[in-house]
Amino acid sequence: MSVIAIIGALDTKGTEFEFLKNQIEGRGHKTLLIDVGIKGASGLMPDIPASAVASAAGENLGDLAAANDRGRAVAAMARGVCEIVTGLWREKKFDGLISMGGSAGTSVGTAAMRALPLGVPKVMVSTVAGTDVSDYVGVKDVVMIPSIVDVSGINRISRQVISQAAGCVCGMVETEVPEGEDRPLIAASMFGNTTDCVQAASKNLEAAGYEVLVFHATGVGGKTMESLIEDGFITGVLDLTTTEWADELVEGVLAAGPKRMEAAARNGIPAVVAPGCLDMVNFWAPNTIPAKFEGRLFYEHNPNITLMRTTPEECAELGRIFAEKVNLSTGPVTVFLPLKGISVIAMEGQPFHWPEADEALFSAIRENLRPDISVREMEVDINHPSFSEAAWKELLNLINK
Repeated sequence: MSVIAIIGALDTKGTEFEFLKNQIEGRGHKTLLIDVGIKGASGLMPDIPASAVASAAGENLGDLAAANDRGRAVAAMARGVCEIVTGLWREKKFDGLISMGGSAGTSVGTAAMRALPLGVPKVMVSTVAGTDVSDYVGVKDVVMIPSIVDVSGINRISRQVISQAAGCVCGMVETEVPEGEDRPLIAASMFGNTTDCVQAASKNLEAAGYEVLVFHATGVGGKTMESLIEDGFITGVLDLTTTEWADELVEGVLAAGPKRMEAAARNGIPAVVAPGCLDMVNFWAPNTIPAKFEGRLFYEHNPNITLMRTTPEECAELGRIFAEKVNLSTGPVTVFLPLKGISVIAMEGQPFHWPEADEALFSAIRENLRPDISVREMEVDINHPSFSEAAWKELLNLINK
């Protein structure tokens, strides 16, 4: 019999959570109720009380209530519930997770969900589910269900929504994923301007017995790749498109955050890394580009994406950051530098060809990289067949060391 954890702020009645609990148990599953509220006792007794959640966050529940600081309370209970559910999951105490709430409840519930690995059933019934929920979902497989009405008691609408949400999480828990040919996974980063390189490498790596997961370097792609590496799914990393760092530095729209390039390094995963597409910063349509960038070199990638060329000064800083991230490596890593072009449009004769900027990037990488890290410099562009071949062969070499 499966156990489904329920996270909720239980008020003086808790009728909606009692209804959810009954719906799940009525489908033949057990429940594990975790209270994340701070308003006091509820008629519905939790399996894990709010005091335990607060304690897991290093707080006292009474102090949180007395402080009357909603922001502090939400942050504390989110921290605490993350500690609680990750511990319970390691101990195999539940099989799926569901929560309900408004913006605060959604923040707490989804924090717990994001702390769990990919594949754990996660369902959030939320009043904000009809809006941009990217910050709540992050890079995890969280199912967001609009509550339609406030999560406060049972009525004609909430009865239907909560019943179906219960059916959703129960169905997810009951579903058996069919077995497949589970080959070792390699993560690869790709952009339109490095497609030829990565596709050729992927084909050869798959022929060598690996399954290649390609992540488009659009911010969420990089974040997702880092998350899967962190969760232990990945055997090797072909990170040839580190362009998201250009957006992070120069305030583009496709940044992946300051932890990009850290997961493989810190976890000792074999990696081949290149400064692919660091010649470009991404913006939406031309009329959305901030005025401070007026006069810069732009290229229309498509009607909705405009690329801006990075300057020598920006490239020098990007090279320093690139080296700083690679220097975190605790496992085997090799840096590849395509000296004749880090993207399709950075090659000679193309719009972003700027040798001084490229050299500033390469020089900063050379000067800041740890002396023990191998660097392969090739007199070709990043999409040249010889570059792709050298990169994938080197990754296999590092994996098999």
